Amino acid sequence: VFGKDINLILVLNNLSSDRKSVRVDMSASTILYTRRAVAEILKAATSVELGPKQGKHIRVKIPYTHYGRYLTTDKRIQVTALCEVMRSHGLKLLVEKTIFLEDTNIIIKLPRRVVVNKAVSLEISYANPLPEPVSRCVLLVTLMNQQVKINLARLAPRERSKIYFEFTPRRAGPLQLQVDFSCDKFSHVKGFVTIAVAPA
Repeated sequence: VFGKDINLILVLNNLSSDRKSVRVDMSASTILYTRRAVAEILKAATSVELGPKQGKHIRVKIPYTHYGRYLTTDKRIQVTALCEVMRSHGLKLLVEKTIFLEDTNIIIKLPRRVVVNKAVSLEISYANPLPEPVSRCVLLVTLMNQQVKINLARLAPRERSKIYFEFTPRRAGPLQLQVDFSCDKFSHVKGFVTIAVAPA
């Protein structure tokens, strides 16, 4: 989840009946959706001794403080591990994983029934998932082809807050509400919901 430390486990298994010595070079970078690297956030190397038919786990931790300021709006991190079996004529194995950090910041609560031409009040809650305060918070609400910009108070670390948004639907049928939350530390955290508007 965005704002939390990332914990990974690399599993190495020796399927042979011989003892193996493996060198592992690990790296991680924030990337765009095109997989183009933005910034390297982790570089580590270790060596592991594996007995016959033995498996071992290598734990890797990427703290939020290492990746937070380098993350793009795509919220993707590419982790690679190059495993080289020593004394085996250059036998190498490359393991890659792309991590997509989920947002759990926006929650939209609807009333049980929404009727055309009757005022509706929605609850929109938003959060700061980071271990540090955020300021310049803005909520952009898009509904019925109109955008409303709402300036919000700063949020303390891990704080959740909420606002009430009122509108009157003018026609029956499905209506899509989109919410976009930005601040000085991150931007474009989105939430959306489809509202079923009943006839009057």
